[in-house]
Amino acid sequence: MSSKVHTQQRILDAAQSLFAESGFNDTSLRQITTKAEVNLASVNYHFGSKKELIQAVLQRYLQVLMPRLDQEFDRLLASQKPNDLTQILSVFVKPLLDLNQLQRRGTRTFLQLLGRGYTDVQGHLRWFINQHYGRTLDKFVLLVQQSCPHLPQSEVFWRLHFSLGSIVFTMASSDALSEIAQADFNEAVDIEGVIRRLIPYLGAAIAAPVYSQDLKTVA
Repeated sequence: MSSKVHTQQRILDAAQSLFAESGFNDTSLRQITTKAEVNLASVNYHFGSKKELIQAVLQRYLQVLMPRLDQEFDRLLASQKPNDLTQILSVFVKPLLDLNQLQRRGTRTFLQLLGRGYTDVQGHLRWFINQHYGRTLDKFVLLVQQSCPHLPQSEVFWRLHFSLGSIVFTMASSDALSEIAQADFNEAVDIEGVIRRLIPYLGAAIAAPVYSQDLKTVA
C-alpha cells in the first residue's frame, strides 16, 4: 500500500470511529488528526473539508451496499404483481450483513453513521446520497408504494423516516438488547437475528392504516 493510500485509510478509520462514537457535530478535525497521527494539512489535502471527509467515510459502505440493493430492487420490480412489504425489506439483510466483511462490526457502524447524518442535521450528506444513489432510492420507494397503494406519498415519506429511526436505535443498542435476551429469555441473538426480528415490525408499521390528522379515525 502506498504512503498516500495508507494515510487516507488512517484518516478514514479514525474519522469513522470518532463519528460513530461522538457524532459528526461533536467530532473536531483536531480529534481526528490526533487519533490518525497526521497533521491537519493531510486531511485538507486528501479530503478538502470535514463535510467531504464525512461523505468519504459513508462512501466506503455505500459503494458496496447500494449497487447490490439496486440489483435486488430491479429483480423485485420485474415481478408482475406488487411484492409483499416484508419481502421487500428482507432484501436488505444480506447486503447489510456483508458489510461486516468490509469493516469489523461494519453493519452496526454503517447504520449508526447513517443515523448520525439525520440526528446531527447533515444536509450535505442527504444531498450526497441522493446525488449518487437517488435512482436506487427511488426504486425502493416505488416498491413500497406498489405494496401499500393506500398510503399517500407524504405518508410513505414519514413512515420510512420513522423506520430509519427504529433501525438506528436498534443498532445502537443491539449489544445491550442481545444481553437482555440472553439473560431474561435464554435466547442467543446475533446481529442477523436482531435485524430479522425488526423486519416484520417495520413492515407492519409502514403498512398500517392511515389515520386522519386528529388521530381518531382510520382513513
